[in-house]
Amino acid sequence: MRTLHAASLVRLTLDDEPRPGLAVLVTADRVEAVAPLDELIGAYPGVRVRRWAGTLGPALVHDGPLPPAPTPRERVHALFRLGAAAVLADHVTDPGLRAAAARNEVAVLAAARPPGLVVGGRADLAVFAADGSCLATVVAGRLVHRRA
Repeated sequence: MRTLHAASLVRLTLDDEPRPGLAVLVTADRVEAVAPLDELIGAYPGVRVRRWAGTLGPALVHDGPLPPAPTPRERVHALFRLGAAAVLADHVTDPGLRAAAARNEVAVLAAARPPGLVVGGRADLAVFAADGSCLATVVAGRLVHRRA
């Protein structure tokens, strides 16, 4: 299944200036294309389109301990509310927490890497409001958090 994620502004990396008019086409767990929204809608008629308020870009790599919560599952979901889809392995050493991360397809990284939207790469996206709060998080192509 293909989903087109569109927002008024899109950034390919956290260092890029946000650009208007772009959208991200996701197929399964991969980024299939990043191109102008109208171009993608024309090339993929009938594609499901999710339009987000805010700035769409790569999901974050969380580089500290996971937020506190009563259960490992809730700790992982607290990451999603921050816009993160990856965490450093040093912070998920507890077997229960590692299992919860795996079940939710959180990428567990040996070392930090700059997040980016790359064609062919894993579809980890986040949408941020102007105040920096996370509006939505997509992990491996699956919407895991949407602020009401």
